[in-house]
Amino acid sequence: MGRGAIILIALVGLALYYFSNREVNPYSGRAEFNTISIDQASQLGAQSYAQILQQERGKLLCPSLSAGACPDDDLEVVSTVREIGERLQAAAIELEQDYIAAGYDFEPVARDFQWTYNVIVSEQPNAFCLPGGYVAVYTGILDLTGNYDGRVTLADLDDVDKLAVVMGHEIGHALAHHGAKRMSQGQLAQLGMMAVGVGVGDMDPGQRQMVMATLGMAAQGGLMKFSREHEAEADKIGLELLVRACYDPREAPELWERMGEVGGQRPPEWMSTHPASETRAENFRRWMPEAIAQYEQNCGRLR
Repeated sequence: MGRGAIILIALVGLALYYFSNREVNPYSGRAEFNTISIDQASQLGAQSYAQILQQERGKLLCPSLSAGACPDDDLEVVSTVREIGERLQAAAIELEQDYIAAGYDFEPVARDFQWTYNVIVSEQPNAFCLPGGYVAVYTGILDLTGNYDGRVTLADLDDVDKLAVVMGHEIGHALAHHGAKRMSQGQLAQLGMMAVGVGVGDMDPGQRQMVMATLGMAAQGGLMKFSREHEAEADKIGLELLVRACYDPREAPELWERMGEVGGQRPPEWMSTHPASETRAENFRRWMPEAIAQYEQNCGRLR
């Protein structure tokens, strides 16, 4: 069989595999490729979360909230994170039910997630929500979301709206199954590379290496584009959760401006898995009139 025929058959098979494993994303309205079920993703999330907590053993803030088991200052940090999470969690359940009422056909997850919130003592400015609702906030992000004075103190909790922006974004990833979709897209890209590799197996080694390198770069570029789209979508979902939970959406652009000031030089946006901080801040400004209107409808007038 000729090289072209082998590649064509492989690509047709991949196309059938792709189109038979798509699901509608209610947050974008697009049909997206995903081969990992909600249960599978949640199991992977639970396993990864347990591993992370085990690795960070000794750095967990107030792993037990029983009386006297935790210093008051630490307890305030953990309690604040959990309160924000629980408000966003309730907003996520409400959001999914509203999408179902609007006619979207999808499986809601927020009501069945095993929501868990932990704080990890680390200078790393990070937070995450794994599939299944497993959330962690690193103390290193609290200054960025707080008074931004270069120190992590309880004063950073005087205004928690920016922290809610971060947590809403991370929860948005879990609601939209971004982790499962990225894994599925990566597997599809690998299958495509393998199929082409078989088809060009009899090529001159130098030519074959050039073809595979070009395809690898194209696949990597496509995966980074998907990742940037997921980040922007998680921002939008997080904003929706924010206003439903009655946190001030106007804090979001300033947060991303701060994010742009830390972390040193970054690659151009098209070479990154994340949109530039400036792009994200501008997106929030563009979405802001609708967000403010929704906040005021749900929570009263903003001052």
